[in-house]
Amino acid sequence: MNTHFKDAWYHLRHAGSHLGRGLREELQPAERKARELTGREQPPEPNRREKMRRNLRGVEHEAKRRSRDAMRDARKRMS
Repeated sequence: MNTHFKDAWYHLRHAGSHLGRGLREELQPAERKARELTGREQPPEPNRREKMRRNLRGVEHEAKRRSRDAMRDARKRMS
């Protein structure tokens, strides 16, 4: 009998977890709209991947700028 209760609690916790996720997902548009109307809308926090992409873009632009400057300096020296 005890194993039945353990199984029931497991399934109940699992169902509760899914219910919470489902409610958050379904209510997200309403929450966003309410935040917009009240002026409390905050931009989403960038996740780790987005931070890394932004950092890589910055490094890429810096590398391009440095290579252009180096080419410009080299051309000036050759002239």
